[in-house]
Amino acid sequence: MGCRMLSVPLSSLLMALLSVLFPAAHGDLSYTVPEETKAQYVIGNIAKDLGIDATKLKTRKARVETEDSGKRYVDINFNTGELFVSETIDREKLCGSRLNCILNYELVLENPLELHRISLNIQDINDNAPKFIKERINFEISESAIKGQRFRLDEAHDSDIGQNGVNAYSLEKNDHFVLSVQENKNGRKYAELVLEKELDREQQKDIDLILTAVDGGIPQRSGTAVIHITVLDANDNVPVFSQPVYKVVLAENVPIGTEVVTVSAEDADEGANGAVTYEFSHIPDNAAQLFTIYELSGQIKVNGDIDYEEEKYYEIGVQAKDGQGLASTASVIIDITDVNDNAPKIILKSPNNPLPENVIVGTEVAIINVQDKDSGDNRQIRCSIQGSVPFKLNPSIKNYFSLVTLSLLDRETESDYNITITATDGGSPPLSTSMTIHLSVSDVNDNPPVFEQQSYTAYVMENNKPGNSVTSVTARDPDWRQNGTVLYSLVASEINGVAVSSLLSINSDTGVIHAVRSFDYEKFRNFKVQVVARDNGSPPLSSNVTVSVFISDENDNSPQILYPAPEGKSLMTEMVPKAALSGSLVSKVIAVDADSGQNAWLSYQIVKSTDLGLFTIGLHSGEIRAQRDITESDSMKQNLVISVKDNGQPSLSATCSVYLLISDNLAEVPELKDMTFEESNSKLTFYLIIALVSVSTFFLTFIILILAVRFCHRRKPRLLFDGAVAIPSTYLPPNYAEVEGAGTLHSSYNYDTYLTTGSRTSDFKFITSYNDSTLTAGGTLKKVQAETLAASLISLNNTGEGDEQKPPNNDWRLPPNQRPGPSGAGARPEEAGAGAVVGTGPWPNPPTEAEQLQALMAAANEVSEATATLGPRYNAQYVPDYRQNVYIPGSTATLTANPQQQMPQQALPPPQAPPQAAPTADVPKAAPTPASKKKVTKKDKK
Repeated sequence: MGCRMLSVPLSSLLMALLSVLFPAAHGDLSYTVPEETKAQYVIGNIAKDLGIDATKLKTRKARVETEDSGKRYVDINFNTGELFVSETIDREKLCGSRLNCILNYELVLENPLELHRISLNIQDINDNAPKFIKERINFEISESAIKGQRFRLDEAHDSDIGQNGVNAYSLEKNDHFVLSVQENKNGRKYAELVLEKELDREQQKDIDLILTAVDGGIPQRSGTAVIHITVLDANDNVPVFSQPVYKVVLAENVPIGTEVVTVSAEDADEGANGAVTYEFSHIPDNAAQLFTIYELSGQIKVNGDIDYEEEKYYEIGVQAKDGQGLASTASVIIDITDVNDNAPKIILKSPNNPLPENVIVGTEVAIINVQDKDSGDNRQIRCSIQGSVPFKLNPSIKNYFSLVTLSLLDRETESDYNITITATDGGSPPLSTSMTIHLSVSDVNDNPPVFEQQSYTAYVMENNKPGNSVTSVTARDPDWRQNGTVLYSLVASEINGVAVSSLLSINSDTGVIHAVRSFDYEKFRNFKVQVVARDNGSPPLSSNVTVSVFISDENDNSPQILYPAPEGKSLMTEMVPKAALSGSLVSKVIAVDADSGQNAWLSYQIVKSTDLGLFTIGLHSGEIRAQRDITESDSMKQNLVISVKDNGQPSLSATCSVYLLISDNLAEVPELKDMTFEESNSKLTFYLIIALVSVSTFFLTFIILILAVRFCHRRKPRLLFDGAVAIPSTYLPPNYAEVEGAGTLHSSYNYDTYLTTGSRTSDFKFITSYNDSTLTAGGTLKKVQAETLAASLISLNNTGEGDEQKPPNNDWRLPPNQRPGPSGAGARPEEAGAGAVVGTGPWPNPPTEAEQLQALMAAANEVSEATATLGPRYNAQYVPDYRQNVYIPGSTATLTANPQQQMPQQALPPPQAPPQAAPTADVPKAAPTPASKKKVTKKDKK
């Protein structure tokens, strides 16, 4: 093979060198390669010729494509960028007898898309020897043939071209003939047998000569044929064709047997010397399989399938020979016309499948290459996309189209597309081809989870079991697989200082919310938590929703009785005047229930009484009133057992005892201690009284010193008490929380008065003030540090140690504007006579705390009198009004806070503003309290 390469002509080598050094413009490359070169033969370096880095050929998906999808004989080495032979090339098989054998390729580069034309010139080598169509050539020559007469010989056919084709003929040396080599207009050489010496049939009637045809290749090849000459009688005329060249236009795909052309020749001789026969004198190998000629008629017909895409024209030599062997030749040129017999071919290249849904508009999805082997208008192709899809075709280079996105994609709306591409040529009738591309859209995490509701509400009964399901939340994510997998969690927060994780937990997969612990309605009424739904995408997306949890009340708290206090804490005995009329307010049972709604609606009932028909209690107010007028025959000591029951299901209750004394004077009471203590405890009570008096004397001395110091600094008057009736203490349970919407009277002080028992003449009182366990304005019971307030020991208004205690006066029956004391409107002290009990009118000095309490009670008397007979206020969420904690024994008046008053206010207006007199109401009059009595100047009783 190396020798064959050396045989390449210098002009061909120069042309190949120029093609490499100066590639074609516009990115075209041209190379020359000898035929029959073995595989891996390096033709040239494409990367160097194009100025491209060889390492980028692979990343840019470089490839060599044929224009007509024919066989590809070359390929690219991606490491070096060299173009090499991938399969042995046979020029004769590819190009036949054509002088120029050029293979056209396309170099396609992607990212960005580039197209370069490669022209590969296949150089002929001398790999075929000349051969004759007939290995024996017969001539019948008349002996009359003159010297110099010529006899045309058959041409030798060599599949090679140019210099490698038939170059010369030689004839075996003989006595009669010499060989004359001629060249026709096509440049082909042929030989003529020239008679150099007349024939003599009688000496030699048959002559055999060897004709040799040689080519011009290196090494030289040759072919031989035998010329057999039969010497005949004279024949002096040769056949003559009607025309030297026959041109025919033949459409491709004509049926077999179709007549192409009929050649004719005339011979002037007669008889056998004038009988003409026809045959091909020269025909290419590919044409020999397609055409045939009838020997007698000269008719040439189609004998095979003619394809314009394989060969566009044929040139055939036809010879006419008479009976004596004289012959002449003519040429038949057949032009093949194209017929639209090839539908377009669609080739899909570089598809991006699947395609992410977040690609931008105009993203290249695939490259479409459309090919058609036809020519002219039959090769003009139009491409279109069928149906409504968000894609379009953009024409690119030559027959290349880019399939790009036309709009944004959404996998949740459409996850798969079937794109049908139709290619139609311009023939008549047009041919078309369709291809369907299945494109999948891959998911991108572009959708956050969305809750089914904008907010969730859950209702839980208090005292629930830990672990019970509270509610469930559901969020949907239309994304795919892990992008659509939703996980739930609670947002870390605190509710009243308690971490939300200690209240609720959530199943991260199902969204079911469970209670971590048992709830108490009295501590938590409702709260809100934030639930986060997060997907598993990258990056993850999330959304929040608010879950409102409402705790439903359960009747789990029994009523708590605030007044009277439980037995053993203090002695609580109510004094009832003997002149009390029917309907008079005797006492009041105050109870609370930590529950709410119906569970906190309390009802009161007397379950046991000393005299069943004497007293009655308000069903919902707890006010104990005289059912009839009190008579002298009624027992002085009355004991009532009161049951307080809530309205829950089941109902809970509590009981208390109320001790009443029907008397106008403590001196009339035989033994007060008999109400609560047995007679056997009298000595113990006596000792306790002695100890109490001793301690009280020391305590009051200390208090007087403290008050004297504070009086100097604050000029605050002492709190004085007078009278024998005790103001009951109000007991509040620890940690009591106010029920919302029904606030309790906010007071900074509660007063306890303890009356010594076992003595009818001693009127010592120990007055303490405290504010522990007082209900604050906020509704939560907090221990407040307050000053300790003590009152001095006050002497009763009697003149001797043996004097009896005076009964209470009838001022409690007077209306507020006629009562003595700070809030009354009586005569001033300087206007009254000696010993007269008068009011102070507008106070010249700031009132004492006892006077503030008296004024507050008088001001609230009007409202409570008006509402006393109306029963309890009730609504859908009824809660008793616990502000009625101050009342006047023996009267129908109760102290009721202003329902519009939300914050604690001063009991009285500023000192400079004179107090307004409360309007007179036609209701039973309230009895005066000890604080309302005028102070006396008599000697204290020891």
